[in-house]
Amino acid sequence: MRPIVVRALGASGIASVAACHARSAEAECGRPVRYDDAVARFRLTLEYAGTRYSGWQKQKNARTVQGDLEHAIAETLESDAFECQGSGRTDAGVHALMQVAHLEAHMPMPLVKFRRLVNDALPPDINLLSATKATHRFHARHAAVGRSYLYQVARRRTAFAKPYVWWVKEPLDAVLMADAAQRFSGMHDFRSFSDDDPEDKSTAVLIEDVTVVEAGDLVLIRVAGSHFLWKMVRRMVGVLVEIGKGGLPVSQVDEFLRAPSGTPATLTAPASGLFLEHVFYEGDRRDLPLIPAVAVRG
Repeated sequence: MRPIVVRALGASGIASVAACHARSAEAECGRPVRYDDAVARFRLTLEYAGTRYSGWQKQKNARTVQGDLEHAIAETLESDAFECQGSGRTDAGVHALMQVAHLEAHMPMPLVKFRRLVNDALPPDINLLSATKATHRFHARHAAVGRSYLYQVARRRTAFAKPYVWWVKEPLDAVLMADAAQRFSGMHDFRSFSDDDPEDKSTAVLIEDVTVVEAGDLVLIRVAGSHFLWKMVRRMVGVLVEIGKGGLPVSQVDEFLRAPSGTPATLTAPASGLFLEHVFYEGDRRDLPLIPAVAVRG
């Protein structure tokens, strides 16, 4: 279990700082423990099934993942005097294998207990995987150096994985899809793949890699890049699937990147198959295995 730093009180005030396991801090230190009264920053890592939620970001008139998380944190800390920000938004119905948020708050308990109590207060489709102490400079969004999304296309009807795939009935040529996917790599203008207004924000995005592999009756598509625009990944997937079905030539990707087109919007893949797979920070490994979030056996 990860040790935490606690302050041990002596007769003349704070006498020393000891590293103690959260579960048995008093027993190991041999004296009472007082947790630091100062506000600190923490890194939270979560997973969630986004089917029932209107995305990550808190909204006044809709249920969101951030809204439910903040409610659980407030219940655990018995206070709403905290700040919680995520690494980025996910759209309605989109899932996350790894969403990162930072929490700035007074922490009156060991982090192991905090994580357990927050999970007790969360619905079953949101899970706090870890809570660790971070530096005050850590920012979940600004410190991120890259992100990857995973999309799952099913080649058959599935009774168990339906909320986590896009079932495409037509035969798909994964080789053609993989060929087309490589054309997305590099810095391009993705205005054809987003509803974001290029007058309000840049639609230029650096794509590090787009990988297409077959896994059982799934075609997995991983898109890794610096950041992503609204609906961008789902439209990229929609175009790749249309190419896999034979409805578009591989070279059409180049045309969509060269000049604005409304066609990708008509091919937008459903949210059900999309997962925020990983948020990368300085020093993180990038060579992660590409495996299904929810398997569909062939």
